[in-house]
Amino acid sequence: MSAVQTQPGGGETRYRIAVDTGGTFTDVVVGSSTGDMAVGKALTTYDRVFTGFEGAVRRAAQSVGWDGDEVLRNADVIVYGTTHATNAVLTGRVAKTALLVTDGFADTLLLREGGRRDAFDSKAAYPPPYIPRQLTFEITERLSAEGEVLTPLDEEQVRSVLRTFPDHGIEAIAVACLWSIINDVHESRIAELIEEVLPGVPYTLSNDANPTIREYRRASAASIDASLKPLMADHLGKLRGDLLQFGFDGDLLVVTSEGAVLDVVDVLDRPVLLLNSGPSMAPLVGAAAAPERETVVVCDMGGTTYDVSLVEKGVVRHTREAWLGEPFVGHLTGLSSVAVTSIGAGGGSIAWIDAGGLLRVGPQSARSTPGPAAYGLGGEEPTVTDACVVLGYLDAQGFEGGFTLDHDAAVKAIETRIAKPLGMDVLVAAQAILDVSGHQMATATRQAALEHGVDPRGALIVAGGGAGAMVAAIIGNILEADTVLIPATAGVLAAYGAHRAPIATEFLSPLHNDTRNFDSASAASAVKELGKKAKFFAARFETVNPDAQFSYFVDARYPGQAWDLRVYLDGAPDATGDAARQIEDAFHAEHDRRNGTHDPASRVEIITWGVRVEIPRHELLSDEVTVTGESVVHRHDPIVFGGESHVTPRYRGVTLSPGQHIAGPAIIDQPTTTIVIPPEWDADLDDRSNIYLNRKEA
Repeated sequence: MSAVQTQPGGGETRYRIAVDTGGTFTDVVVGSSTGDMAVGKALTTYDRVFTGFEGAVRRAAQSVGWDGDEVLRNADVIVYGTTHATNAVLTGRVAKTALLVTDGFADTLLLREGGRRDAFDSKAAYPPPYIPRQLTFEITERLSAEGEVLTPLDEEQVRSVLRTFPDHGIEAIAVACLWSIINDVHESRIAELIEEVLPGVPYTLSNDANPTIREYRRASAASIDASLKPLMADHLGKLRGDLLQFGFDGDLLVVTSEGAVLDVVDVLDRPVLLLNSGPSMAPLVGAAAAPERETVVVCDMGGTTYDVSLVEKGVVRHTREAWLGEPFVGHLTGLSSVAVTSIGAGGGSIAWIDAGGLLRVGPQSARSTPGPAAYGLGGEEPTVTDACVVLGYLDAQGFEGGFTLDHDAAVKAIETRIAKPLGMDVLVAAQAILDVSGHQMATATRQAALEHGVDPRGALIVAGGGAGAMVAAIIGNILEADTVLIPATAGVLAAYGAHRAPIATEFLSPLHNDTRNFDSASAASAVKELGKKAKFFAARFETVNPDAQFSYFVDARYPGQAWDLRVYLDGAPDATGDAARQIEDAFHAEHDRRNGTHDPASRVEIITWGVRVEIPRHELLSDEVTVTGESVVHRHDPIVFGGESHVTPRYRGVTLSPGQHIAGPAIIDQPTTTIVIPPEWDADLDDRSNIYLNRKEA
């Protein structure tokens, strides 16, 4: 065991670890109190996440001469990102959950917000609700829209229903009473009855899960949150237990869908915040890499998925329309999350031939087990990774992941499953797999950009993820982009984003108001209550950073509009002053920016008041770039680009210097990714070793 590293001023070096557990690889970024950084990868271990996490930390530590045990024990903070909650919801592997609703509203989850792909197809069957109808129980109670009790809660009925739950095998309970956002007296009483009749059974109240006026989103958020509580308590509990056994006694933070992190205790209390959290970190790196650019399109390609997100003037785009599954027929919580479009197109995506004889790629993935054929772990299906091995992109001997790639196995998989059935050469088949995958990713990128009014041809494309740098130029070609940025930390894009992410959350108050008939008393009450909650939350993290940032906003709409728009304000609105005019002006401007039109003569309806609390964490990593020596071409390989073989130099990325120019074709082997520079592209390193791929002039 090596000696403990010491800081210049004496004392042991402390560490911050950020981990992103993906479908294929677990990525880590380790920062030290000396400003140094190490990165590592290991295959994700589904049975016990700590195994893959520990392996990645050890590989990162080994790469810079640190001791893995000391890194784990001396970590002050571990930031953990996972897709576990999202995958559980999509596959239905969640706790058996019951839903208690107001009498007459048992079909809220069935009808959703339309419940059909085609709103005019009245014959289409509704897809199954998140909680089955037989586990949805109508409770006698009713409040008015003003919060007046119209029908008292039938407490004996609630007790009677709850007593049947052990026979149903119920593991969690969701409660969604009508108008609980105005008066939560009945939901709160039901919570007391649950604790009385079924002590220890986890439950979620809709007013806590998502206090919104939209009934379906409230009920859906509560249902999903409740169903995740036993699962995530077990998942995060095992991780915490393994860390404690290893001697870790620091803070465990968890990545949320808001593009931020929260203490593990907060997440266990509200696990719905973990949905879609996996891809939320990559945009933070895109925003930091090019803060001056008008629009940045961030493309994150891992082993299982390809994720696209947008950054506008350094601000990451958020949405409250993040469906789990297909829009209108999947599930929706209505909570704010980073706007991400995801498709099943990663390095592990499987190539196959459909019934019509056409080549397809994905969405099925080989994942980490058995993995692509080239991993030599039993996989026999050809994948995008196998195609890259056959074409020569990946260095079989220098692959980061704890094993050597099997070139022959990759050739056999493509030859057997694709080349022979289609009557083509193996190299041609491998190129076809890459081309099909590239077009799928470019199409997803174009669609995501255009849906938000962004022309990808004029935007900066930022590509990352373990496989993103291999196909960045291919995507750039299809999108007609002249420049693609590969961040220095591209191979661990999400983990690096988690390293920098702030601690943040939102508080909401769903009080309706009108700018032309403004109720200043209710507005003042809402703003005051939000301020108290925000300051209490910030006070918990004063030791992290006493200078918390508060961003007030409203969700508002023009009268008659079906959907509302989130509008951020310049400071806390002064309800006794010009708050109504401030909100109107801000809404008109935002509506014009987002939709290309506005109505300055119209009044504005306020649906929700809110505040976002953000606690920036101090930067641990240095921007200084360490160069280990002269630029090294460690060999020349025959690499296939667009069906033609080129003798191509392979550079060791750690030896490249800021400002260096590399003419294509070339390959740059980084510790956690491979950067492919086709013949029609060049590469230039900036002063932070970010790599810009630039298309050569014709």
